Amino acid sequence: MAFRRVVITGIGAITPIGNNLEEYCNNLYNGVSGSDWITHFDASKFKTKFACEVKDFNPKDHFDRKELRKLDLYSQYALVSVKEAMENSGIDLEAIDKNRMGVIWGSGIGGINTFLNEVKGYIEGDGTPRFNPFFIPKMISDIAAGHVSMKYGFTGPNYSTVSACASASHAIIDAMNYIRLGKAEAFVTGGSEAAINEAGMGGFNAMQAISVNNDEYKTASRPFDKTRDGFVMGEGGGALILEELEHAKKRGAKIYAEVLGGGMSADAHHLTAPHPEGKGARHVMINALEDADLKSEKVDYINVHGTATPVGDGAEIKGIKEVFGDHSYNMNISSTKSMTGHLLGAAGAVELIASVCAINKNMVPPTINHHKEDPDIDNKINYTFNEAQERKVDVAISNTFGFGGHNASIVVSKFTD
Repeated sequence: MAFRRVVITGIGAITPIGNNLEEYCNNLYNGVSGSDWITHFDASKFKTKFACEVKDFNPKDHFDRKELRKLDLYSQYALVSVKEAMENSGIDLEAIDKNRMGVIWGSGIGGINTFLNEVKGYIEGDGTPRFNPFFIPKMISDIAAGHVSMKYGFTGPNYSTVSACASASHAIIDAMNYIRLGKAEAFVTGGSEAAINEAGMGGFNAMQAISVNNDEYKTASRPFDKTRDGFVMGEGGGALILEELEHAKKRGAKIYAEVLGGGMSADAHHLTAPHPEGKGARHVMINALEDADLKSEKVDYINVHGTATPVGDGAEIKGIKEVFGDHSYNMNISSTKSMTGHLLGAAGAVELIASVCAINKNMVPPTINHHKEDPDIDNKINYTFNEAQERKVDVAISNTFGFGGHNASIVVSKFTD
């Protein structure tokens, strides 16, 4: 069966290192760290006192008071990133068939801020239930997709994916497949997350997943470094407009890249840890390459999951070496989480955007904060440590892996007609 071709025609981002696409990409290449002391709440008694927060964001600049009553922060990030993606896509809302345009959005946790605040208010009260009528519709993980659909009037397929840190990647793969199969002409897709609060930080601290390097908080996200001690929490959103090629060409759209394929797999191993031999990572990349009908030696760059956890980084490298063999040493890889932190359910979107930036600029963003080689990880691989590197990037892969063993991998390329 010949699939219809799918291209990216719009991109939007709000991240810890830039509140729009241009800022985000520029700061990626400049190796800017988004890590700083937590301002969202008093973290003085927490083991981890830093995170990668979105900076200089005032919701009132984007939404009126009535809208804000209905929007958790994760939905705000979704709408802000989608607005930018829609604007730079140039889609004429009066000219398109809105029944053929849908929304698939990913979030691993959804409205955890709303949940936390409502429950705190109840507990601190006199026991009388006085919950906000918007409590449930602000909190649920599907509601960001609903808000996007309602704002723009898109009446095509509309839902959310929840697969921990692979959520946005699964959303993007689903959107690609709907277009491939002729079920829609275009999608708004991506993911958002806003879990830097007492519950989010306390929960990840309790499971010893996040860094506690408060003394060196700016450089605490250290993928592939011997001294890594966990990921740094991030927040924000990334949005992409996926469109069927002929539909995009007919309206004269700018094409950022082509989505060649996507793979999915499960580790079937552990609640939170990847398979130590990288079996799930290996399987998902093989699936992605097969779906893209692409040989492994054609890949120039991998934006790896690379969270800076002691077990996860090494497992991913084992998977890469099994899939790519000797070509592992010809590619660049990098973990942009060293700059943005880990955006959980939004990671797949902001990291696919980083991969598209690499394709368009022919430059690989760095893995910053590298200090000490880890002898247990193959150091002959080009991790793009500390500085961006120029190279021709025709094909890139973006990997995301989530708690529960959920794996997703997306292949993108330069567009050629």
